Parts: sequence; structure tokens; C-alpha cells
Amino acid sequence: MPFIPHTEQEIAEMLQAIGVNDISALFEEIPAHLLADELSGVPTGMNEMEISRLMRARAAQHPQSVCFLGAGAYEHHIPAAVWEITTRGEFYSAYTPYQAEASQGTLQLVYEYQSMMTALTGMDVSNASMYDGASALAEAVLMAVRGNRKSKSRKILMPTTVHPAYRKTTQTIVQGQHIELVEVAYDQASGTTSLDALKQQAGEDITAVVIQQPNFFGNLEAVDEITDWAHENNILVIAVVNPLTLAILKAPGDWGVVGVDIACGDGQPLGAPLSAGGPYYGFMCCTDALVRQMPGRIVGRTVDQDGKEGFVLTLQAREQHIRRSKATSNICTNQGLVVTASTIHMSILGARGLERAAAACHANTLSLVKQLSQIEGVSCVFDSTYFHEAVLKLSKPAGEVLAALMDKNILGGYDLSGSYPELGNAMLVCATEMRTDEEISAYANALAEVIA
Repeated sequence: MPFIPHTEQEIAEMLQAIGVNDISALFEEIPAHLLADELSGVPTGMNEMEISRLMRARAAQHPQSVCFLGAGAYEHHIPAAVWEITTRGEFYSAYTPYQAEASQGTLQLVYEYQSMMTALTGMDVSNASMYDGASALAEAVLMAVRGNRKSKSRKILMPTTVHPAYRKTTQTIVQGQHIELVEVAYDQASGTTSLDALKQQAGEDITAVVIQQPNFFGNLEAVDEITDWAHENNILVIAVVNPLTLAILKAPGDWGVVGVDIACGDGQPLGAPLSAGGPYYGFMCCTDALVRQMPGRIVGRTVDQDGKEGFVLTLQAREQHIRRSKATSNICTNQGLVVTASTIHMSILGARGLERAAAACHANTLSLVKQLSQIEGVSCVFDSTYFHEAVLKLSKPAGEVLAALMDKNILGGYDLSGSYPELGNAMLVCATEMRTDEEISAYANALAEVIA
């Protein structure tokens, strides 16, 4: 946001209005020994022109790298209009609808966002967003425990194909509530959740099962079979999904016979730039049966006494709105600005645009994997269908290879040795619609040099 400082005249008028002579008088109640002296280590402030020159010089020190790294955050094309509109004052400064009836613009935008997310996921209801995908999964687990009244075990089946950071975050949040996350191994050949491993839990009291689609390896899970098996055993199903993939993959609301119970994930692929890790936001959708267990807020559309259309906070599950002991969550923000960007992004692209973007991601990854796997010392690890990420095995340690590629200004992928040591020298590569044929070929040539 552009910054225009107050003039000396404006400062003097404000001080006069509140009856003080200078700004230091506003802090006179602070004991003198607690006040800091001059900050000798801080240089003299620069003007706007000097700051711009400095930042351009700093940026030039870091050449732009070509990104083949995914692992949960992806470089997608974002139309210029998205953030030009999002950073307009009326959106940029609107935080959260504490006085709902006075926040019709904010509420309408959130309502449109919820409508788009339910259309993408095939679910009945969407909330007004959450912190990020990892904490959204943790909240979904808490929600499933509250919602599955037939289960008393508080056990959640958590496949190891779910994003490692999501699993760690969920464990951190739910462990204090005596919820047990039971790991489920993946099939070594396909890199997908083993249905046989799940069936070993049949007959036990299980509260919910988590399925990520595509999973962390980029592979496509047997979501219909897993969803139906879970429901046959009175187990709720939590889907973790990449929203962009839903433009071409089956929506979680359509998995199996009746669909999943809760769908969540990270909204980053919908208009949020990578930007050094954030901010992003989490989304959550569910069935009507679980709507009162959903954290956050739900915006609804209605008419007033004059018959005019209006928007309201239909459900408000935060501790600020109801007694803390009855709140479903103490989430204290709805990441509204990034949700605004996502809503505008989806509006601009439309269903066909999202579909074309997803299809281009898949096509580019097919091309990338085909070229890289032809290099001696590089091979595919799994034999299953993938979306826009795939796991490659290398003849050298992945960390060394990726460091060498960085020297060539290529972000080559994600080193899997830390989270999946059993895969050996393996890395996760990704290609979105941003990658060109020339960039893919250049990456293949660079990797061949590094491996050789």
C-alpha cells in the first residue's frame, strides 16, 4: 500500500485537538528509566527515492530462479487484475465483520467465496476460511471427533502420504485433547495409501480417516474405495485437497456413494503468490449434518423487512460470539484479504480457466518427468498416476543435487530424505502452467550435468 506521511502541519493540528504540545507528552506516564535513548545503531532514515533505489539494488543481488518446487505451495499465474483489485482501499482495509449489518460488502464477498468453494468441492457448506491448510486439517480432525457421536475412541487414521507438515501440525494441535493419530503405511510400488492396511482396522472403533488427493507424492489415491470402506465402518472421511485440481478431478463431495464428510486444504493455488511462504489461508467445507461443528464463520444471504437482499453472519462459532466453553474453535482471523484475492481470481478465470490451468500443469509435469527420467541416474519411484508432482530417484544425494541446481538458478524440487528416508536419494518435482518447454529442457540439461 502506498505510504503518505503526515505533514508537520497535520501533526500540529492533531496534537492541538487533543490538547498536548508534542508527541512525547503522550508517553509521560512511562517511567524515565524505561525509556530508550537514541538508537545509535540505526542509520539516518532515507527518503522514498533512496529507499526505492536501495531495494532495487538488493533485489538485483538475487537472480530470479526457475521454480520446479511444489510440496504444498505452487507458482501459478495470477492475473494482474487480482491484486490490483484486492489492494483497493475498500478491500485492503476491511478486516472482519464484527458489526455484520454494517459490512455488507465484506459479507457479500465472503458469501460469493463460499459459493465458489462449495461448487469446487461438491460439499454443502463452506466456512469463511482458516489460517492455512495444515491448521485446517487439525481443525477438521477436532471437528470429526465432535461430529462422530458413534465413535468413542478419538482415533484418526492418518496415511503417511499426507503432507508431513500437515501431519506434524495436526499432531501438535490435537495431542493435548487425547486424540490419537494412527499412521497408515503406503504401498511401496504405487506410492498411495494401502487399502489393505486400512482394512486391518476394520471392526475397530475409528473416528475418522484422512485422504489427501493428490497425495504428497503427487499420486492419485483410490478415493472412492477408501470413502466407501470408511462409511461402511461408521468412520467419517476427511479429504485434504488442492483446490485447483478440482477443476479436473472428481470433487470430494462425489467420492464414493455419498461423498466425504469434511473437505479442507490450502487456498494458496487460487491467487496467492509464493511470497516467501505466505500469507496463505486454509479452507474448510462439510456436509449439512456437520455444519454446527464447523469452526469459523458462515455467511448467509437473506432479505430485510423491505424485501431487499442482504448478507448476514448465519453461524458464528468463535469464542468471541458465544461462551468460550461452547465455542468450536478460537480461530481469531479469517485471512480475509487472501480470500478476497482468491474470490477475484476464481471470478476472472472462471470454470474453464481453472480447468485449462490444471490441465496445463498436468501436461507440463508429464513432459518434465519424461525428460528427466531419460537421464542416466534418474528414474521414477512410483508407477501410479500423478497430477503435477512426481517423485524421482537419483544416483546422488538429493540435497547435493538440489544445491548444485541452485547454483544454476533452478529450484529443482524438494528433498524427501528427511521425511521419507526409506526412499533413499529421492526428490519431489513439480511443473505448473508457468513452466515453458524451454525451461523444462534447460532443467533436464542442468540435471544431466549435475548427475554426471
